[in-house]
Amino acid sequence: MATVFDALAVNKAGAPWLRWLPVAAALLVLYVPTYVTLAHGAWNEEHNAHGPLILAVIAWLVWRQRDALAALPERGATVAGSVAIAIGLVFYVLGRALEFVYFEAFSQVPVLTGVLLFIYGWRGVRLMWFPLLYLMFLVPLPGVVVDAATGSLKQLVSVLAENALYHAGYPIARTGVILSIGQYQLLVADACSGLNSMYSLTAMGLLFLYITWDGNWLRAALMLLAIWPIAFAANVVRVITLVLITYYMGDEAAQGFLHGFSGIMLFLVSLFLLFGLHALLGLLTGGRRSTPAKPA
Repeated sequence: MATVFDALAVNKAGAPWLRWLPVAAALLVLYVPTYVTLAHGAWNEEHNAHGPLILAVIAWLVWRQRDALAALPERGATVAGSVAIAIGLVFYVLGRALEFVYFEAFSQVPVLTGVLLFIYGWRGVRLMWFPLLYLMFLVPLPGVVVDAATGSLKQLVSVLAENALYHAGYPIARTGVILSIGQYQLLVADACSGLNSMYSLTAMGLLFLYITWDGNWLRAALMLLAIWPIAFAANVVRVITLVLITYYMGDEAAQGFLHGFSGIMLFLVSLFLLFGLHALLGLLTGGRRSTPAKPA
């Protein structure tokens, strides 16, 4: 503990970014092994594959605020910072000792919050609040959460896809999460539950709201409420599309290139729907701002 705090007791006479070198070195020693573990484990799973992209976005967000951070007066909240770092290190040690990467990844949030508090006080935390919040997307989704969510979502996707195609006149039936159409049977797999789309679209939606923030709280709240329904609806459309491709073109066509391509295209459609909703809500709620608009 003393070593970490000694590293944070920077020399105020030096150049602003040179004074961060001991802190950066300590953080690299702590978290490079964590990222190696994630790269060989959780990031290879489909529902956590967004990890490297999230890490790159966080690095860009921090770099974007570097000048504003360096300009802050060094009036550290040493007690609060020490407590936050201590809490983070407890999670880190438990994660390493128990080989529980979720604790390791989560420990970055209190550790980095504590570093900012120790050096810049609460002003530093207020300035960097969004990158700190975005770190939560680096924490892998636990398997028990994924299993619980995907089971219910797959069932609902199957029911909606069956009802839509049945009312459109197609010869379709359902047994659990297995859809039968013509001579084909299709299993609605975990990847088709929509959980990945919801999680990824939430991350993209929050980033979009942060970058385009203009003080319109009502629009932001409505956007947040719309993210999951949009992602889920797009996933239902994807399943219906794959069922129709199977029906008209055969199983090989649906399980080949078109399977992955449909997922990418519908995620892009979800993004454009989110952007369109943002513009529409801006027209409808443009006058309801609680704070003056600021450039991103």
